[in-house]
Amino acid sequence: MNVRRSGSNHKLISSRITAFGLVTLAFWRTDPCLADELSMAALGPRNAALARYELRIDKSDRELAVYDRGQPVRRFQISTGRGGPGDKRREGDKHTPVGTYRIVDFNPESRFHLFMQINYPNAKDAFYGLKQGVISRADFDRIVEALQNRRIPPQDTPLGSAIGIHGLGWVDDLKLRTHQVLDWTEGCIALTNEEVDELRRYVDIGTRVVITE
Repeated sequence: MNVRRSGSNHKLISSRITAFGLVTLAFWRTDPCLADELSMAALGPRNAALARYELRIDKSDRELAVYDRGQPVRRFQISTGRGGPGDKRREGDKHTPVGTYRIVDFNPESRFHLFMQINYPNAKDAFYGLKQGVISRADFDRIVEALQNRRIPPQDTPLGSAIGIHGLGWVDDLKLRTHQVLDWTEGCIALTNEEVDELRRYVDIGTRVVITE
């Protein structure tokens, strides 16, 4: 009896996850921004004072702007993925993703000085990954389940992992000059160490990050 109930519960949980995935797919086809917001529904900054800020990243202009309730208050020059223009589609393509994300973790002991992780892959990334055969339906369901439950999405799928905003780490003149003129990262957004420390003052878990081409 217990075994049968356990199996039924497992099927019920799986069906709920799949149903959420299907809803996400439906919303993504009609409104990508709404789908991304649906997958992050209750994820917002823990610090109410920081909820006013949003990060907007323009890849082609190589700029990260901090917005305070719709008004720009600080701009930084950045480097992005050396894969060039285009959305991130899989591990190793060296593209910086395009879309709406949230800050989900901080690593102050990163080799890049400070790392602020975003919730990549999100609903949009999972949708295209499934559509293009990069990930399985099981991977898709794991991603949307994590997003639904306000957890960091799986970092072990073929879509790639550990995407975020970071500093330079150890710096010499050549590295600094390279950062100033070239997009050099594996897909992340890079600032100088001093700039990423300053940016941290505006950012909390849940801060919205909008990345455009």
